[in-house]
Amino acid sequence: MAPEFAPPPASAPAAPDLKMTLESPLVLQSGVTLSRVTLAYQTYGTLNAARTNCVLVCHALTGNQYLAGVHPATGKRGWWDDLVGPGKVIDTDRFFVVCANVLGGCMGSTGPKEIDPGAGKPWGLRFPVITIRDMVQAQAKLLDYLGVEKLFCVTGGSMGAMQVLEWASRYPTRVFAAVPIAGSYRHSAQNIAFHEVGRQAIMADPDWSHGNYLEVDKIPKRGLAVARMAAHITYLSEAALHRKFGRRLQDRETLTYGFDADFQVESYLRHQGYTFVDRFDANSYLYITRAMDYFDLAQENGGVLANAFKGTPVRYCLISFSSDWLFPTEESRAIVRALNAVAANVSFVEVESDKGHDAFLLDEPEFHQTLQGFIDGSAEICGLPPRLAKGPRA
Repeated sequence: MAPEFAPPPASAPAAPDLKMTLESPLVLQSGVTLSRVTLAYQTYGTLNAARTNCVLVCHALTGNQYLAGVHPATGKRGWWDDLVGPGKVIDTDRFFVVCANVLGGCMGSTGPKEIDPGAGKPWGLRFPVITIRDMVQAQAKLLDYLGVEKLFCVTGGSMGAMQVLEWASRYPTRVFAAVPIAGSYRHSAQNIAFHEVGRQAIMADPDWSHGNYLEVDKIPKRGLAVARMAAHITYLSEAALHRKFGRRLQDRETLTYGFDADFQVESYLRHQGYTFVDRFDANSYLYITRAMDYFDLAQENGGVLANAFKGTPVRYCLISFSSDWLFPTEESRAIVRALNAVAANVSFVEVESDKGHDAFLLDEPEFHQTLQGFIDGSAEICGLPPRLAKGPRA
């Protein structure tokens, strides 16, 4: 396969402003052609001489390319810093890790907040609706650019798991191993409903300005904050909420008999909403949630999920969490059944956790051990050097 671009050096250092711009137009699933597509991405570790040690990590709805180390804008740890780094589960002394801000995102990749070169102003709602397939197609072009013909592994949680499944289904010869975590082959009616509540909250904010808020120097902070608050509830379990907050009051001894944040859980959700608006774009939220809503691998394969994986050479490991009601274990089991129906190489683990959907982002030892075991076993089969003996995981 001839790369569309001349690849950069294999050991290109990680930097906060790595970008790749496609010279050829990208034909979207909708049929719309999008020109001059840019992907912002981050790399960790070094690509080996054979270019066989690349791990692609796909981020979730509100994630970004800064999965490890320190986020250059916020100064906070990357969202998977527990897992990615020297000596960690995804060992950057061993693997070349790539993570790209998705198409439609707001951390440097082409999306509604970026400038439409034809109009000279932000795309806003002129930006075409994109899908999970479009995101993955753009990532495939990025790997062409990096000179990576085949991934050792592609992994990610939530929306990242959707991308993993799309990768394994659409580009099976380019993937050795796939690890979809806390995800599904399609978005449920309940999940679509929660997304619609969030979108309506954003669009009901007067500062949204029919999607043109950047042109009039406004931000629909109230609507975006409410959207984040509603979504964040779905990322947690009832047990986690009770453990964290119960019915404890926030900085007071008695009820105020008003509408301030009397309860700690109210204060927590407000904080989640208010801080979110400083790092995320409202229109990107609309576009990315819609991309998740449209995802349905079964529907795209004649209504039979197994058809998406016929003849697959990919090794699969699916991981779910017992208290995840956003993407419950049954969703992963349905994928496992479809893979079994085509005699695919698949393993599956349901991790016992009361932390809800967000468990894939948290310190969950059984999850980490499962991922470590699958990666090490797959690397051995793939002919990659064994893991070096190290001390306890950082």
